[in-house]
Amino acid sequence: MPFNFDLKDFIDIFLVALMLYYIYKLMKESRSLNVFMGILVFVLVWLFVSQVLEMRLLGSILDKLVSVGVIGLIILFQEEIRKFLYQLGAHQRFRRLSRIFSSGKRNSEEEDKETIMPIVMACMSMAKGRVGALIVIERGAPLDDIVDTGDTIDAVINQRLIENIFFKNSPLHDGAMVISKKRIKAAGCILPVSHNLDIPKELGLRHRAAMGISQDSDAIAVVVSEETGRISVAIKGEFRLRLSAEELESILAHEMIR
Repeated sequence: MPFNFDLKDFIDIFLVALMLYYIYKLMKESRSLNVFMGILVFVLVWLFVSQVLEMRLLGSILDKLVSVGVIGLIILFQEEIRKFLYQLGAHQRFRRLSRIFSSGKRNSEEEDKETIMPIVMACMSMAKGRVGALIVIERGAPLDDIVDTGDTIDAVINQRLIENIFFKNSPLHDGAMVISKKRIKAAGCILPVSHNLDIPKELGLRHRAAMGISQDSDAIAVVVSEETGRISVAIKGEFRLRLSAEELESILAHEMIR
């Protein structure tokens, strides 16, 4: 019987390889790579026993384990699955599609500047005084679960208020501030910490928390280092380090209107 290999088969193999690559990447970032490799070995053994050797009894047992194991995997990797589905829905092309069904209007440049400048000025002032800070700016994805971990403020964005919250003797200075809809929603919030091994060793817990929230959502995380006074921004799981006031303003202005 001749072996036919057409374009559909090539696309099929490519999509499977792409899916395995993204699953591998996701498991590596979440430190579940060994579990992923174990699952892959089990699937290969199951296919070899049931399809190649055609062992009915052992194949039947493995079939039952696979059917039950799918439910177990959903429970075990619920955070990773949620993250994958969120990243899929938050992809730029899908976000553009969602705007078609949205009735919201883009904010004017003047309103954005009123939001951005107090943040920039506060960060520059805190950087000069070596005051640590972590500011999370909500965009498309709601951060209500993060807001609930801190103390509600719901105040107009103000440079002095930001600096007072992150003052070293303030009870809220260790947590993150969440800004949503041009207001300071909460402070002292707890963020998910990234376990990415590629983060430089010199970056501390604030930077790892900033990376974590930028990986789990489309939020912008601004960090002021208490040790060095340097300003960094985490967006979509990537850092932009050692920013000047002009660079910080430019990044926020560009990202907040997208």
